[in-house]
Amino acid sequence: MTARDSGGLGEYLRGEGAPDRVIQGGLDVLLDGWEQTVSAVEQGYTRGYEEFLNDLDGRQLLAQALARVTPAQAVPAQERLEGIDARMRASTAPVARCLWGAIVAEEEGWDPVGNWWYYARPLQGPGDFLAEFPPD
Repeated sequence: MTARDSGGLGEYLRGEGAPDRVIQGGLDVLLDGWEQTVSAVEQGYTRGYEEFLNDLDGRQLLAQALARVTPAQAVPAQERLEGIDARMRASTAPVARCLWGAIVAEEEGWDPVGNWWYYARPLQGPGDFLAEFPPD
C-alpha cells in the first residue's frame, strides 16, 4: 500500500519526519520495519537501548498511520500486524513503567494497554542491554 493509496497518509508521515522510503511505502514499509524489529527481539536484540526505543517509535507511528487510512486499507494491515504483535508479546515481558519515562508517557497520552510496546522489555539480549530496562 503506497502513500498515494491512502490519501493523506503520505502527508501525515512527512509531517512526522518519516524518511522518504516510509512516505513512499506507507503501511507496507512500516509493517516490514516492525516485523524486522520483532525478528531482532526474538533472536536476542543486540542493538542498544536508544535504538530499541527508536524501533518502538516505529510501532507507534504504525498505530497512528492505521488510524488515518480507510477501513479497506486498515483491515489487511491490521490482520498482518496482529501476528507480528503476537510474536513481540511472546518475546517480551511487561514492565511497570513506560520505557521512555513517565513524563513522556503522560505528555503523549501513552498507557500500558493502548501502547503496550512501550511497556515491555525483551526477554533475550546482551546483559548490558537488558540491564538498562526498569525492573518488572
